[in-house]
Amino acid sequence: MPMKDSLSKLEQAFVISEALPYIQRFHGKTIVIKYGGAAMQSDKLCRQVMGDIVLLSLVGIRVVVVHGGGPEINEMLAKMGKKPRFINGLRYTDAETMDIATMVLAGRVGKKTAQLIGELGGRALSLSGMDGRMLVAKKHEGETDLGLVGDITHVDPEPIKLALNGGYIPVISSLACGEESGEIYNINADSAASQVAIAVGAEKLILLTDVRGVLKDPSYENTLIHTITVSEVPQLAKSGVLSGGMIPKMDCCVEAVRHGVPRAHILDGRIPHSILVELLSDQGIGTMITG
Repeated sequence: MPMKDSLSKLEQAFVISEALPYIQRFHGKTIVIKYGGAAMQSDKLCRQVMGDIVLLSLVGIRVVVVHGGGPEINEMLAKMGKKPRFINGLRYTDAETMDIATMVLAGRVGKKTAQLIGELGGRALSLSGMDGRMLVAKKHEGETDLGLVGDITHVDPEPIKLALNGGYIPVISSLACGEESGEIYNINADSAASQVAIAVGAEKLILLTDVRGVLKDPSYENTLIHTITVSEVPQLAKSGVLSGGMIPKMDCCVEAVRHGVPRAHILDGRIPHSILVELLSDQGIGTMITG
């Protein structure tokens, strides 16, 4: 047998050996993964991410997937001749956009994701945050009126636990019932994942995004900060290390950790198998937030 092939097989054996203690550590534990961004847009990356999730499930790790679908909503809006409206980078959701978001998130994206998991050997249930009033929200009260955008006030973990106990991977769209009858709200997927992680007592929250993690200097990926404690976050924000879209992501991680989730991670979904490298290897590749 050629030396190259022998080394390749040996390296594979070391990878599996290194993963074993992590598999044992997380066996039976729940991990919540927010799925979106570049990983959702590339068919190849999508299959890799779902394949990794199936693998985690097959080795006994209970995985919950929470997803958004902003680009898909924009695509559907364009087909219907409607332009998306953003205020300070945040989507304004009027009644017509809410109807489209419900159709896309609870329908197309959720069902497609669950179907792919099934094709790869897993078992998934596509759920909406509205199912069984799993997610309940009130209208977002910020400086700017964003229309039918909500903030979660309550999570019922029972539908999620029923799916997990039945051996399924719950795939949850970021939609919520209103506190008043007939209301439906669009929810930021990072925020929804954070609240779900708290409610189900998750061991980890993982936010897949389009950057390596938190960088000291955004121009250089080798300035990645591997670990951040909750107490360090205010200073990082004050110094400008945390800025733009990273601020709300970090807020979601801090919220989860403060309410009992031991670890939260911000990972680059563009990197193949980033979830497996972070969870099942010694090195880790993103930013981890701890208490």
